[in-house]
Amino acid sequence: MMFPRLQGNQRTLAQLVALVVTLTFTTIVIIPPFYDWFCRVTGFGGATSVAEAGADTILDQTVKVRFDASLEQGMPWTFKPVVHSMDIRIGETGLAFYEAHNPATRPVAGTASFNVYPYAAGGFFTKIECFCFTEQILQPGETVQMPVSFYVDPAMVTDEEGRFVKEIVLSYTFHETPLPEEQAALPTAAAPNAGAVN
Repeated sequence: MMFPRLQGNQRTLAQLVALVVTLTFTTIVIIPPFYDWFCRVTGFGGATSVAEAGADTILDQTVKVRFDASLEQGMPWTFKPVVHSMDIRIGETGLAFYEAHNPATRPVAGTASFNVYPYAAGGFFTKIECFCFTEQILQPGETVQMPVSFYVDPAMVTDEEGRFVKEIVLSYTFHETPLPEEQAALPTAAAPNAGAVN
């Protein structure tokens, strides 16, 4: 039995607090890396491939890539793609940027999860550089642009389902995460370069 020394309402309150702490820890610390692993293993949510360099072959055939951005409820940032779409040759390396701004009067940390649609394209959408699942910390008033470098694998054109894909949507959602202890301990002050793009 939890909290055997407490009685009645005090025990119930202590149990509720313990439950909230456990759920918060699970949501912030455990779920994002588990979700990333799950998507990579199962392909759920249009999980992408990862490479260190571009494709060896570039086709004349093109595909439209659309960029989408959203925020978890309560996340105070603004977050958007700099360019909403691009037509790119299959196998060609593309470079897109997302912009995040912290209008709050306190530093805010965030981590992005991603999704690719349609799911048939997920395994062929290959990211070379990406900000997803990497903690970003924005100071009050700070604006940053974050790059995504990618290509669409030429193998998609011979895939049973992938060959019908003419448009791919890459979507990111930013979730607020706890500030690291050393950052949280700093006094809150407006950033001197508020509004600047890094």
